Formats: sequence, structure tokens, C-alpha cells
Amino acid sequence: MGSKDLVIRVRSSEKMHRFTFSNQSASTIDLLKKVCEELKDTPENYSMHLDQKPSSPAVPVSQRNLLNKFPNGQIFYLVRSPHASVIEPEEPMQTEEANKELAMDAVDVQLFADKGKIERGRDEKLCRHGPNGRCIHCSPLEPYDEAYLKEHNIKHLSFHSYLKKMSSSASGSKFVGMEDLICKIKPGCKDHLPWPKGICSKCQPSAITLNRQSYRHVDNVMFENPRLVERFLNFWRSTGYQRIGFLYGRYESHADVPLGIRATVAAIYEPPQENSRDLVKLLPDERQEIVDSLAQALGLRRVGWIFTDLVVDDPKQGTVKNLRGIESHFLSAQECITAGHFQNRHPNFIHKSQFGSKFVTVCVTGDKNNQVHMEGYSVSNQCMALVRDNCLVPTKDASELGYIKNSTNEQYVPDVFYKVTDEYGNEVQRLARPLPVEYLLVDVPASTPLSPQFTFLANQSVHNRTHFPIENRLVDNQIQDFNALTTYYQQFNLLNGGSNTAEMARKFLEAVSDFHVLFYIATMEMLPLKGHMAPLLEAVKSEDAEAAWTWSRTSQWTTVEQLMLAAAGSDMSARSSFLPMNEAPPQIPPLPSAAPWVCNYCTFENQAQHSSCEMCNLPR
Repeated sequence: MGSKDLVIRVRSSEKMHRFTFSNQSASTIDLLKKVCEELKDTPENYSMHLDQKPSSPAVPVSQRNLLNKFPNGQIFYLVRSPHASVIEPEEPMQTEEANKELAMDAVDVQLFADKGKIERGRDEKLCRHGPNGRCIHCSPLEPYDEAYLKEHNIKHLSFHSYLKKMSSSASGSKFVGMEDLICKIKPGCKDHLPWPKGICSKCQPSAITLNRQSYRHVDNVMFENPRLVERFLNFWRSTGYQRIGFLYGRYESHADVPLGIRATVAAIYEPPQENSRDLVKLLPDERQEIVDSLAQALGLRRVGWIFTDLVVDDPKQGTVKNLRGIESHFLSAQECITAGHFQNRHPNFIHKSQFGSKFVTVCVTGDKNNQVHMEGYSVSNQCMALVRDNCLVPTKDASELGYIKNSTNEQYVPDVFYKVTDEYGNEVQRLARPLPVEYLLVDVPASTPLSPQFTFLANQSVHNRTHFPIENRLVDNQIQDFNALTTYYQQFNLLNGGSNTAEMARKFLEAVSDFHVLFYIATMEMLPLKGHMAPLLEAVKSEDAEAAWTWSRTSQWTTVEQLMLAAAGSDMSARSSFLPMNEAPPQIPPLPSAAPWVCNYCTFENQAQHSSCEMCNLPR
């Protein structure tokens, strides 16, 4: 042991622990963690004292409380606390990335600062004061006023209205306690043997009574324009198979609901999946990080998911069957569990606390008039907790019923109840085995605006152009490859050059202002452009045609255009328009007539009759 080493001893209920610290920056939290490693427990369950007396104050457990201020050989006494001990937060130790992950969304910051008062004009019949006065008939209403919500047919409080209502209690406190539901045994209890051999009131989760959630984190889902949904539905129309997509967009304030939030959808990404007429199975997506980073650069984020449940009723009339409703179900138990899983992966943060989720679910199905329509939902915070702690499973024969698992030797599951009104009008409590999933649902209106909006200009085109194929569709004429990119790009007449630079720039911006085009460009393996796309994405985001055109003149994109010309079989004069005046166009060697040829990009050996590579679809 060196002369500067510090010996610290800790007396626990089991033995005397001895630790040696050579690091001068070692702190009390480092000491507590070392003790708990030997005890195989968590630091939150203990406090440390300098005296054996129960009334002695606890030593602050913090990275700032260094051990070198204590004498060599100091003894700490470890006490198991009946409640979780509080460890001081380490603000200087937090990274910018961690702070960003826990940060409130911009719309939450805006609404949290907004008082949300509902202004009312002067009532000519009831108000007896002058134009500058106020009375009970014209004073502003609170955002949670029940009469106002009922009059305007608002079924649920917005989340921020709910916070305002909770903070306006008689206590006068401006802080609201938001407790997350726990459905599993608290780990680390040393008062008994682990489950199933022991359990106590300190570690056992309480029984749960399900309540219909009175508020919702998102009050409306708005698709920017009908073409977004139409392009998504084209897969079902061409195959008859169901489909799943992820919604990318923004969270914005929603003026129709006091302190409301709206999820505005700008794009639908379709992940890898197996499809049939009755089933969709999501597959692992190796390119998910690329999708999210692409969306972030465009000012978008994943805000929800969408799926179809459509069965043709009358092909001549174009009608579909009405499969969902109050007599059957709105969402199945499996769909509720999937929604809960997605919401747990996309939590909502309020002042660095995790509570609920703004992630939405949209189902495209048939309505009472047998027309295709959208229904929006989210699942309650209670459902999220049941899914997170693996307590809720679907039933085999009734899609509208879930089932709370029974406790096993591997898992303790608390009792879950829900309340119903019996035939005599009495409210009775029933065990949630099985459970009607309607107790877990919060409906969210979904629609398109009267005036369409377009984050991506390609959706705005009125020239009857063919859209670029959507990713991960293994259907004829809907596959993303280089030939599809060439065919799509040719529609804008950009390969043959032009004298009007402003017009060319506008056309190029319109061509690349498509989420699926940008995704394909970012994921082309033979021509890696992902690292060069930042200026293009910023130009698309800001709708800057000049900046987009400047990017199109870089060597990376002109190489792509040269390959497009070769794939399209354009003459050499067209190709020369992209070369300096004093530079001759490159010479293309004559194609062999019968011998196989090797692709210059992926080295795949192709048969002589193919003009493009069978592996990478790039031209010969």
C-alpha cells in the first residue's frame, strides 16, 4: 500500500468491509457502490452514517463528497433504509447527450409556460359593466373547465390541462406528483428470501384497479395531405395484404383543444415485414438508424405507427367490410400490447421525468358506411406499465379481451381489477382475467386538413408523375432499385440539361424532396452518398432550390447522373452537357456479344443479355 493510499472501513449487518483507495477523487458514492457490489444489492437501499446511533445524520452520498477529507481508517456504518435513499444528482457529470434525451419537447416547453386561459367576450345580455370590466359571465375560463369541454364535445383533457388542474388543488402547490405504476417486485429486499420463497409489503407491488384515463398526451393526428395515406394504401390495393408503417412528423400545438398537442405526419416509412391477408409480422430493420438520422436532419421524428385492417366488401362499389366497432372491438389485445411496447420505447419527458408517451396508433379500416377511414388511438399509462412489466397477454379466441397473467415461480403478478355496472345499476369490481381492452384505450381523432400541406414537394406535384417506389415492398413495379430511380428522375427532364438554371433547380428540388427518394440515396451501397447528404437535406428542409442545385453539381451526384444516362441509353450528346466544354465525353467500350460480364461496382458476374447488374441494378 502506498503512502497516499486511503483505507476506509464499512460496518454492515453481515461483516466489516475494508477498502483501499489510491485515487484522490474517490467519493462517498464510489464507496457505497463498492459495498453494495459485495452485498449484491443496489445503493438506493442504503444510507451511510459516522455513528451507530439510529438518530445520527446520514453522510451525503455524492460525487462531490470526497473521501480524502476523512481520516485514514475511518469507519462508516451502513444502515438499510425503509425507504429508497436519495443520492444527490450529479449535474456536472451529465453529458450533453443525456440532457438532450431527457429534455422536454419544444411544444411541451411552450405549453407548460402558457396559462391556457380560455378568453370569452362580453355577454350583451348578462354583463352589466363597461367594455373594460370583467365579471363571472365573461372572465376567462380555466383550460379544464368541464362545461366548456362538454359544450365543444372534447372528450379528454389535454395533458397540460390535466397538469394545470392537478396543480390547482387546495394545497396551492405548483408541483404535480406523477407516479409511474409498478407491476413487479422491487428488487434487492433483504428481509426475506427471493420470490417465490418470500415476499413482503415493502417489495410487493400493490393491487391495481384500472381506470379510464381522463387525459391524453396527443389530442389529434393530422396527415399533411391525403396522398400520404393513398401511397401507403396502394400496397393493400395491389396485393390484398395488410401493411404496417411508421409515422414521421412533428408535435405541434393544437388550437382546437385548450393546451392541446397535435401530431402532424409528413412521411410514412414502411419497415421490413412479412405480409398476408390476415397477419403482419415485423422483421428486424438494420437500417432503422439511417431512417431516424435522416428524419432528424429534416426536422422530423417518429410520432406513431399505422396499420391496415381492410377486407374488400364489393369490388364494383369500392367498399370494404366494417370489422371494428362497439359491438366487436376497436383495437385487439395484441394491437394494444404492440402499441404499449412502442409507447414504452418512445417515452414523454416532463422536467427530466419520464411519464407517458406521445406515440400514437392509427388503424385504417372500414367504417359503418363501408368506406375506408382512419381511427386514432393511444393506450393508457396503466397499459404501458402492464406491457412493460410483462403482465398482459392476448387471449386466443377473443381479440377484444386481454388477460392478466397468473403469478409463477419466475414472476409475481399483482391482482388487477376493473369496474363494471351490473344489471342492477351497481358498480362492481372484477378480476381482469379476462380484461376488456377498452379500459386501456384513449381515442385520438385522425384526419387530413382542408388545405393540404406539403413538407415534401414531390407529393405536391400535379403533373401526373409516377411516384418513386416505397422501401421494403417486394412487389412487381414497387421495388426500389437504380432502374426505378432512373425512371423516376427522367420524368423531370434533368438528364438532358437546360439553359434555364432556375427552372432546373426548381425541378431538382422537387425531384429529391421525397422521403423515400432520400432514403434510397442514403442507403445505396454501391454509391455511398450518406456522408455527403447534409447540404441536400438542409436544402430540402428549407425548400432552398439554389442550395439543392449547388449540391447537384457536386461530383457525387453527377456520377449518379452519368450512370442514369448509361442505364437509360441516352446518346453521348446528352451526356456531354454535364462535362466542361474542353473535355470530351468518356468512351464506352463495346459490349461483348455472348460472354458473361462482371459488374464494375459489385463484381457480380452477369449473363451477356443483361444490360444492368442483377445484383446491384447498376448499368453495365
